[in-house]
Amino acid sequence: MEANSVRLVTDTTACLPPGFAEAHGVEVVPQVVRFGEEVFLEGVDISHEDYIRRLKRSAAQAATAAAPPAEFIKVYRRQLEIGSTIISLHPSSDVSGTVRSANIAKSEGFADADIRIIDSRLVAGTLGALVQHTVAWIEAGQGADEIVARLEPLFPRGRMYFLVPSLEYLQRGGRIGGAAALIGGVLQIKPLLELRAGRVEPLERVRTYNRAFERLKELVVTGCPRTPEADLCVMHADAPAEADRLAADLRAAVGIADIPIFAVGAAITTHAGPGTIGVGFFT
Repeated sequence: MEANSVRLVTDTTACLPPGFAEAHGVEVVPQVVRFGEEVFLEGVDISHEDYIRRLKRSAAQAATAAAPPAEFIKVYRRQLEIGSTIISLHPSSDVSGTVRSANIAKSEGFADADIRIIDSRLVAGTLGALVQHTVAWIEAGQGADEIVARLEPLFPRGRMYFLVPSLEYLQRGGRIGGAAALIGGVLQIKPLLELRAGRVEPLERVRTYNRAFERLKELVVTGCPRTPEADLCVMHADAPAEADRLAADLRAAVGIADIPIFAVGAAITTHAGPGTIGVGFFT
């Protein structure tokens, strides 16, 4: 099978590096961002910087949603004009409706097409790592069956941990799974959350930011393999300085020189809040 007969679709929750998707022909479906009655497509109608400014200043409640099926129908139609097979790789269906929208789009317009809609059970930097691997495999000429067979064993090996500096945004609601149990507790705590089996769950409550920061590093030191294949990354929601500090500390602690830093999109930032930092890797 020719490499370009397999096309890759993902979405803005994968927080890909700037320019990556365009350079490699990846179609990125935008998530929907709402401020009151105003509706935007992430990365299309509103930039990441404008979104952060609005989130901090707007009196209107922010919300996010998966792209509607109609958006996927347009994307799939375009991609099937170029290739014969689509791999559509998306975040955990327990935290996003993206997979559901994709499946509706396929059933309504492409019942006979070869579209592989994949629930990665992950999100953000770890999902982005899978997207980048998939690009490499497509460009190496691998077929869809082989690529999917290589992806699926990685899903349960993904680990993600987040330090949330304030409960303010978690209190506003959202699809945060078991992390809702934190609400009503001591407001000064700095919760550590994890993505467990595709759901956001509370991991620990820590009293101070510095202790939580050190605990986040400890989770990587004890759990992350000392190899580039671990795809260790740092993520942040409008906290670049703290992300830089965390990446530098981890480079020294685990001996992995290349630790990419990703700015997470609206889907995470809306619920966790600005200042959130996180780590992701594969065991």
